Amino acid sequence: MPDRLPDRAAIRAEADRLFSALQETGAQAVEADILLPAGALLDLYGEDIRARAYVTQDPIRGEMMLRPDFTVPVVQMHMAHGAEPARYCYRGEVFRKQDHIGARASEYLQVGYEVFAREAPATADAEAFALFHRLLAPLELRPATGDMGILLAAVRGLHTTDRRKAALLRHVWRPARFRALLDRFAGRTAPPPARLRLLDRLRSDTPEALMQAAGPFIGLRTPEEVAARARSLIEDSAAPPVSHREAALLDDLLAVSGAAPEALARLQDIAASLPSIAPAVGRFSDRLSALAALGIDTAALPFQASHGRSTLEYYDGFVFSFHADRPDWPPVASGGRYDALTAVLGQGRSIPAVGGVIRPGLVAALRAAP
Repeated sequence: MPDRLPDRAAIRAEADRLFSALQETGAQAVEADILLPAGALLDLYGEDIRARAYVTQDPIRGEMMLRPDFTVPVVQMHMAHGAEPARYCYRGEVFRKQDHIGARASEYLQVGYEVFAREAPATADAEAFALFHRLLAPLELRPATGDMGILLAAVRGLHTTDRRKAALLRHVWRPARFRALLDRFAGRTAPPPARLRLLDRLRSDTPEALMQAAGPFIGLRTPEEVAARARSLIEDSAAPPVSHREAALLDDLLAVSGAAPEALARLQDIAASLPSIAPAVGRFSDRLSALAALGIDTAALPFQASHGRSTLEYYDGFVFSFHADRPDWPPVASGGRYDALTAVLGQGRSIPAVGGVIRPGLVAALRAAP
């Protein structure tokens, strides 16, 4: 982050300029509550935001949090009474605790844009990216793109147990944990010694007998939950490993990086051996065509298959960001596709959706730089 951001008036003026530009596209301006019900919303944001949310207790409404971003409340609003298709824009403060004293702000402005459209999702992806690309072009930022949908499809297509696939999917956004699990499931590393000792004991006695021998029950989990977890460990230990071939293909997929057309060709090669990713790779191809039609030089557009694994956990498709040449800065803008989120919040309904946010404070700082 810059040592000193422009004053609030300059940042607000930059937010107003960006917001007006989004309105000029025909997007409907919307507001979102600053104080939101916590509960399930924190789970939707993932562990990073959950740890950084400002949470308080309301005597009537229960646990509440200060708005950590706009996408979830905008999705809630749209799924409750929005028309289709729809395009929204917004501006306002978001709040995120920081884990150490530094330049990163705990309260800052966001300006954002969201598209809800059932037809031509590749076109909607390209529209959102191209709009941000145009608005930020004078700043000469570095774009980055990826596609979480390809990795998620690869995991879902593995020939292993549903429990193992669920564990890998849960930790896609925690690369070190994901790698450790994949290596263990593929037999490339041994389980932790403590787990091996526990398994030896579980094979010689029941979980209930072991708990009874251990003495009074202490903890938040019920005895039934502990017993079910113990049996799942036994079941997992008996499952055959993920094949070395599939694990190697996942390694190859995660290593894909380069200009988008070359990345697409490599992913198409991998899809021949890992057919579960073929539909997602096809959507990547369609997106490149749509981006080119909007004037984006796709030959110079970077793509990383692992990009997006440190973003909000509701992204499940195309992901993008724009970066200044400042390694200590967060992205100046970021966004992506979040189709599954609309199903979670839609009470039985869903609609494809994509969007993104810009940090006007960073934009103002870049404009003010000598």
